[in-house]
Amino acid sequence: MESIKKIDIHAHATAFPQYASPHIRTGYRMPTAEEIFVFYDRLNIEKGVLLPIVSPEAQCLPMTTENCKWIVDQHPDRFLWFCNVDPRAIDNHAQTDLSFLLEHYKKLGAKGVGELTSNLYADDPKMDNLFTHCEKCKLPVTIHIAPEPHGYYGIVDDLGLPRLEKMLKKHPDLIILGHSQPFWAEIGECWDEIRNSYPTGKIKEGRLPQLLREYGNLYCDLSAGSAANALMRDPDYAARFVEEFADRLLYGCDICAAINNHPYQFNDFLDQMRASGAISETNYRKIVRENAVKLLNL
Repeated sequence: MESIKKIDIHAHATAFPQYASPHIRTGYRMPTAEEIFVFYDRLNIEKGVLLPIVSPEAQCLPMTTENCKWIVDQHPDRFLWFCNVDPRAIDNHAQTDLSFLLEHYKKLGAKGVGELTSNLYADDPKMDNLFTHCEKCKLPVTIHIAPEPHGYYGIVDDLGLPRLEKMLKKHPDLIILGHSQPFWAEIGECWDEIRNSYPTGKIKEGRLPQLLREYGNLYCDLSAGSAANALMRDPDYAARFVEEFADRLLYGCDICAAINNHPYQFNDFLDQMRASGAISETNYRKIVRENAVKLLNL
């Protein structure tokens, strides 16, 4: 079958590995651009979208927007970039003009905002304010959902994602790309004890497909073990999910260390689904490339 150059919607890298702290639990640091290219060459990925992480919660190594922009300037043929703004930035209140920063980065070439990891509730007034300005500036947002407001990174939502739904409804022109275990666990039946894990077994449809049907501005970031697990746990349901929501699913990796191997397993899974006809050629192309081209105006 024809090989298709992919776009990775979810990438991280450090510009200065000599200064980068290793993760306190794993001992591994964020990869460099050159280390990511080893993955990209094997996975046939043409470009990746670098996502800064600027909030301090549960992070050893925040990565600035400037860090990502610097890497993109060194490798303009391999990377695009999002900017990132903490909702507490500038004045730390819900009336702050965050468009000031967003427009600055947009003029420099930023294609979106994220990965949002501030450990505030999804409908916190400050978070709502950031969404308001992202919508105003016409910048899509990648979010990481956390299960509670302590000990995690990511914006906080409850079982069933009611706070995310509130923001989707309030900001209909803002495209939000969902990501993380508590986001993807909602593809099936979910409860508190499993929502921050990698549920197994056949899927009985959950809240996420319902939200996708109700809100056209909700998109799905297919990166990391959370998305891979959500689809690979039940290939039959995955095929139906992909065929129904193919216009809003975007391929990604979320490589956070040079030892990561989940992108290879998920890439093989998608390729097998394509080869078997479980997902159509048209929808495969949308997922791995065309949706990103459209969303990012490439």
